[in-house]
Amino acid sequence: MTSRIVDLETWPRAAQFHFFRTYQQPHYATTTRLDVTHLMGRKADGVSPYRACLYAIGAGLHAVPELCMRFRGNVVVAHDMVTLSMTVPTAAGSFGYAYVPFVEEFEAFDAQAKALIDAVALGDALQANSGERDDLAYLSCMPWLDYTAINNALPGPDDCIPRVTWGKFAQTRAGSEMAMTLEVHHALVDGAQVGAYFAAVQEALDRI
Repeated sequence: MTSRIVDLETWPRAAQFHFFRTYQQPHYATTTRLDVTHLMGRKADGVSPYRACLYAIGAGLHAVPELCMRFRGNVVVAHDMVTLSMTVPTAAGSFGYAYVPFVEEFEAFDAQAKALIDAVALGDALQANSGERDDLAYLSCMPWLDYTAINNALPGPDDCIPRVTWGKFAQTRAGSEMAMTLEVHHALVDGAQVGAYFAAVQEALDRI
């Protein structure tokens, strides 16, 4: 993975970055509804709705440069590519973490994700990131609930890795939809970027 240091002297969000870096609770979570009617129709073709959601989330993250930015102290870096890290239920009744690099071509991403997730499901190691990597986004599915809001456990104000959660597919008069939440650090991400993320995710869901 390659990354570059962001020049704070020329970065338009530098003032906002310094402002929100002083907050003790700088994270915020936004939940919206996404249309998965097209995706549900693709099940007949053998498409996994779960892995398709992973792909769409990856496409959304990479469509918004700020969601691939991280800070290390007061140094901001921009990653060209981030790896998706999702919780995976294990045979022992617990869960571990898988690490799936994003690939722009869906079929290649799908095959890679299946292999990596299956390997974690058969193991018993948590494999949690202990802080050595920040080129990640944390993903978690809540298939039991059609929820309206959610937030995540966070270690503190210096954690700037985005979290994405999505819920149960719900039937509507028009088709199917689900809740999705994006939780971000305000020093790096504003509402405009959150909106752009959800638009890109919906576009990816509609073309899989």
